[in-house]
Amino acid sequence: MVGSAFSGFAKRASAAETQYPPGIPAWTRSLGAGVVADPYGMPSPFEKGVIRRNVPWLTAEKKSSVSFSPLQHLKGIITPNGLFFERHHAGRPEIDPQQHRLMIHGLVERPIILSMEDLQRFPSVSQIHFIECPANGGMEWRGAQMNSLQFLHGMVSCAQWTGVRLSTLMQEVGIRPEGKWVLAEGADGAAMTRSIPLEKVMDDVIVAYAQNGEALRPEQGYPVRLVVPGWEGNTNVKWLRRLEVGDKPWMQREETSKYTDLMPDGTARGFTWIMDAKSVITSPCPEMPLKGKGIYQIEGLAWSGRGRVKAVDISMDGGRNWQKAQLQEPVISKALTRFALEWNWDGKPALLQSRVVDETGYVQPTLAQLKAVRGTSSIYHKNAIQTWQLNADGSVDNVQLG
Repeated sequence: MVGSAFSGFAKRASAAETQYPPGIPAWTRSLGAGVVADPYGMPSPFEKGVIRRNVPWLTAEKKSSVSFSPLQHLKGIITPNGLFFERHHAGRPEIDPQQHRLMIHGLVERPIILSMEDLQRFPSVSQIHFIECPANGGMEWRGAQMNSLQFLHGMVSCAQWTGVRLSTLMQEVGIRPEGKWVLAEGADGAAMTRSIPLEKVMDDVIVAYAQNGEALRPEQGYPVRLVVPGWEGNTNVKWLRRLEVGDKPWMQREETSKYTDLMPDGTARGFTWIMDAKSVITSPCPEMPLKGKGIYQIEGLAWSGRGRVKAVDISMDGGRNWQKAQLQEPVISKALTRFALEWNWDGKPALLQSRVVDETGYVQPTLAQLKAVRGTSSIYHKNAIQTWQLNADGSVDNVQLG
């Protein structure tokens, strides 16, 4: 009986002209492209919509602008190199690695100039970390502006970085006792510079030349950049050409475009380097609506510049009630972490939120809590709880609660 039933199924399958089972699709009946049809592998043409995007009106010129990573389409915690968000202050330089040098000087015993070959002779490390622009979500301090996950939160990405610990290079040159700060300078047209305290330099900073197993992309700092785990993206200086050890920060001298946070009383906070804990639901979201009631996985990303994600809670009613989400391995310090929760949607409107707690005990604030301390004149470090309004038709809107 089983054999007879299977035989009947096979006959129906061979006669079918559809690509759906039990039919045999056209691509199964022909040969495909051979190896190295694309010498550098490319995504399927059916994924052509999964790209970085920019907001045309955000800046007057693309050379000093930002592109946003499509968080709604990404899986896992690693951002592919071609989708890693960009932030440029003077466009993307094209640098010949054979002509590039990294100079380390200042309050050191043995100043040095390194070629890329020299740099890669030092012991290497590979670590997974996120980088986030401090302006991520900064358009939303006074109210909802963009109905898009990508444009709201897409200035964060995560990669495996390979390079040399900056502490290794500092040990090579020998820091003089009065050395307390390091000025990092890029080789782009803006000569982007940032002051970094020596404590951080000697902790976990990487001079990186590779990303996700290949050489850095030009837009990510090729041939060499800083990776400053957990700190605001602007400290992760790209196209790195110079490191100068000094006895104080360069605020009054060479440091360009200093990032500050405006406070309600008119003062400004400076050196707010650490990216506080943050989370966001990536599905459903405005780009990923639901298709009718039923069982779904609410999914999202969480991260903290202070260390590991400890827990993520999800609310379907705007924060009145919370359920514990499952954290998906790996959970890595100062890296993106995936979370998920199974939900049986009854088709009624809902207000979806996520709230992260990191290993230091820091709890992601509501927008009202953040505004009470910071006011609404700031641009940077907006890590408030994001609210998505799920409508009865399955569409999703960005709303601000508090």
